[in-house]
Amino acid sequence: MPSFAHDFPFDPTYGYTQDELLSVPAPAAPGDFAAFWRARHDEARKVATEPEVGPLEEERDGLRIHGVTFTSVGGVRLGGWLALPAEGAAEHGFVIGHGYGGRQEPGPDLPLPLPRSAAILPCVRGMGSRGLWPGIPDVADAHVRHGIESRDTYVIGDCVADLWCAASALHELVPELIPGGGPGAPRLGYLGESFGGGLGALALPWDDRFGAAQLTVPTFGNHTLRLTLRCVGSGESLRAYHREHPGVTEVLRYFDAATAAAQLELPTLVAAALFDPSVPPPGQFAVHNALAGPRELQVLSAGHFEHEGLAREVARLRGERERFFRAHLG
Repeated sequence: MPSFAHDFPFDPTYGYTQDELLSVPAPAAPGDFAAFWRARHDEARKVATEPEVGPLEEERDGLRIHGVTFTSVGGVRLGGWLALPAEGAAEHGFVIGHGYGGRQEPGPDLPLPLPRSAAILPCVRGMGSRGLWPGIPDVADAHVRHGIESRDTYVIGDCVADLWCAASALHELVPELIPGGGPGAPRLGYLGESFGGGLGALALPWDDRFGAAQLTVPTFGNHTLRLTLRCVGSGESLRAYHREHPGVTEVLRYFDAATAAAQLELPTLVAAALFDPSVPPPGQFAVHNALAGPRELQVLSAGHFEHEGLAREVARLRGERERFFRAHLG
């Protein structure tokens, strides 16, 4: 197991060996878990997203990058970025989620895993420079608790819907990506890290527009266990709320990324860390362990933590990502 000098008043490995992490289970699903999410998905698919593309903002990595806005559930208008091939038509499409810090620019999410690809990089409601919305906190510690009194009002459910609506917007803007049926029809890829990884696990089991996914250090895995593990950031904020409102566990059962992963049959690459002060590794591995379809695991020495080997691990993961999506979407 990795050993890093740190100032945290707890052990970010939580005492787990890799073998023990590979045995962490997913909590049992509520009886109406699938029905709940299918209904949310059906609602999101009915939204007229009315995407609008802004002027060219940047050109790099063989891509033209524009601002984009679209409508999500509840009439919420969100923004983000649209990346299009600099030359020729798009043959592949990606929806790219972001971490709990939000997204201020496309940044390291580009270049895309495959050439001749288009992508939408949305800011979900409340997060990032183009996702701000009145009444929704833009700070992770408060955002993760917003509307948590009920499964129907919890903001995380609406953030998942924002990803579904982003996929609809991408299809409207790049219609050559719309599957025409048959074995050769294109399918979208999904990329999500941390917050975006957890949202992806919740979103993907119900949406047949996607063909493969990468989830990096995914959050929201095994809430039952996660609430017992001290951490920093939004996870600790959720733990503090749970101490005052223990009944919130009944709501969180519907937003468990590991529980959802047990319904996820797409080929999925998970990058999970052995040491992580923000997203405890047992929760990350619970997402991987529960996956119902073809899965691959890339073990990282640390997540949400600067260390000497970080650049090397990022480069290796990028190579694995390209190979993975080439195999499943290329």
